[in-house]
Formats: sequence, structure tokens, C-alpha cells
Amino acid sequence: MNSRLPSLNGLRAFEAAARHLSFTLAAAELNVTQTAISHQIRRLEEELGVRLFIRQNRSLELTPQAREYLPGIRAAFNDLRLATDRLKRKDNDHVLTVSTLASLAAKWLLPRLSSFQQAHPGIDVRITTSTSLVDFRRDDVDAAIRYGRGNWPGVRAQWLMADELFPVCSPALLNGDKPLRCPEDLANHTLLHSSGGYDDDWRLWLTAAGLPSNISKQPGLSFDLILVTVQAAIDGIGVAMGRTSYVEGDIAKGRLVVPFKIALPADAGFYLVSPEARAESAKLSAFRQWLLASIQGGAKIS
Repeated sequence: MNSRLPSLNGLRAFEAAARHLSFTLAAAELNVTQTAISHQIRRLEEELGVRLFIRQNRSLELTPQAREYLPGIRAAFNDLRLATDRLKRKDNDHVLTVSTLASLAAKWLLPRLSSFQQAHPGIDVRITTSTSLVDFRRDDVDAAIRYGRGNWPGVRAQWLMADELFPVCSPALLNGDKPLRCPEDLANHTLLHSSGGYDDDWRLWLTAAGLPSNISKQPGLSFDLILVTVQAAIDGIGVAMGRTSYVEGDIAKGRLVVPFKIALPADAGFYLVSPEARAESAKLSAFRQWLLASIQGGAKIS
């Protein structure tokens, strides 16, 4: 004959109180009152016929019986959490959530994404943008495209591509009132800067071009998003330091030109980052393969 299981609420209260050794902290975790925790524990003790806690003035201790009981209860709740996570992931197998930088999404990823949707119509892609690193344990995100050197602990980082740095501007600036014909002519133009990790781009390029780096200190304009910097260059406001991923589409359509032939390789690149446990899921594998094929094939932006 199957024995009757004790109250689930009582078991939850017991597991939380045993973990914290505090009714107060258990109540805060379970969003109930301390009195409710006390009542649930007392009812559980009555159902089991066993004392679980030794209550003292300022401390709480487990009885020997409770210490023996706790591992099984903890394992059972862990199994419930894992089963629920598996169920939720199964329901969301068709949803792929990717986090990336806003500028990369706007200038590189989104113009290409229609080809992925055509190849995988059963996958619902959701793009979120953030400058912060994703916490895969907390955030509802399957993968992230991030810029760096790939040394992020606890995740799988798949190399995607690198950028080159070079000035870009509107075609109108080439032969305007102050023609832009050689790098030295930059001293007569407004330099457009991007913050958020790209602050040093102009200085690096000027040094590589053999020009005084203090040209980068002349009055100019600074923006917090590269896509805004690029738009300012398209509008003829000044000269921007371009990165391949962010400007190749506008160059192809003639909205931007590259006035000089000097390009500087960036010292980092873009990676597809994902938690190891989900890296080989069908939807993420399809997205990874599409990304790599798109990059290696040099897909054009239509």
C-alpha cells in the first residue's frame, strides 16, 4: 500500500528553512509570513510524527532525523525544477532569442536575417539588444553575439569574424569646400567618435597612418552608438571611423565612401556565445551554421 505523502507546502517550507536555518529567510524566499512558515513546519512535523527543528532563542538547528530526511527532499525539488525547465524548453523549441549590440543588429544582422527565416521558417527569431554581458542562468536568452577576445568563462564562444578600422564619409565631402584627398586633410574636418569601447579607434588609426595622434583630440562629435555615428557620416556632418561590420552595407549602396586605402586590423572580433548545455540544440545549431555560411560566403546586403 502506498503511504500518503505529506503536505507539499510543508515540504517546501522545510527545505527552505533547512537551507537558510532561518524561518525568516525562508518566509522571504517563499513570499509568505514567518508565522505561515512556522505553521507549515509544525503541521509537517505532526504528519511525519518527527521533530525536524530545534528552536533556540537566536538560532535554528536540524534534528538528526531532519538531517537524514533533507537530502531526499532537496533532490526531489531539484528533480521538479529540472522537469519543469525541460518542459518549458520543449514548448519553446521553436523560439530562438539572440542578444547582441544595437549597432551590430541594425547595421549587420537584421539586413541578413530574412535569409535565415526563409531557410528555417519554423524558428521564431527574437533579437534583443544590450551592451551588458548576458547571464544565461538568469536571462531568457539562447545565445549572444558579442565583441571581444572570446575569453568568457563558462560558455562556448564560436569565432565569427573580425573588423578592420578605416575612415568613412559622405561622397559629398570628397570634393566639397575642403576636399578630402589625403589623410592630412582630416585636420580640416569634423571627426565623429563612438564611445562604449571604441573611444580609441581614431588615435589607433592615425598612429598607423603616420599622422599625429592629437588630431583625434580636435573638436568633434561623439555618439554612444556606432549606428548613430555612421548615420552622422552619411549625412555629411563629418568623418567617422568605420568598422567593416557596421559600414559595408552603406558603402555597397554608395551612401558612404572610403577616402583612403589605409585600414587597421582590429585586435578583437565577434563571437557567438552560448551556454554549453544548450549549444547543440537544433535551433541554435541551425543559427550558428547559417551565421558561419553567411560570413564565409560574403553574403551581400540587398
